[in-house]
Amino acid sequence: MFFGEFEYKIDDKGRVPIPPRFRRELKEGVVLTPGVEKCINIYALSEWRKLATTLTTGSVTRSKLRKLNRAIFATAFYTSIDGQGRIALPISLRQHAGIEDEVVIAGANNYLELWHKEQWESEKSISQEQAWQIIESLERH
Repeated sequence: MFFGEFEYKIDDKGRVPIPPRFRRELKEGVVLTPGVEKCINIYALSEWRKLATTLTTGSVTRSKLRKLNRAIFATAFYTSIDGQGRIALPISLRQHAGIEDEVVIAGANNYLELWHKEQWESEKSISQEQAWQIIESLERH
């Protein structure tokens, strides 16, 4: 389980450290994908395999499944953590998320999200409010 938020700077080669407490779980490598919002999703390889299995066993028509697979797998990148605990971020993903120098890595349960620092601050305030509204509605039922 991934939780917490961690601030880092990207180095000149486009690398960012992974929080030390998550490195063991990610030692097999990670898959980076564009997030739905303007962020980068970071999946452990084992979690990515689960997601891939879920996508291929769903009840989606073949034509929709092909489009879904193209959208998800063509934009994904595999990378491993280097000896200093960093991963390299592909330029296309950095552009998608508007990431240049300061980033926040945020835990999202079974994956991590990597955000431009200012964008994260904005997203966090909105997400917190919505989360409490959802929790309150669950408590009523």
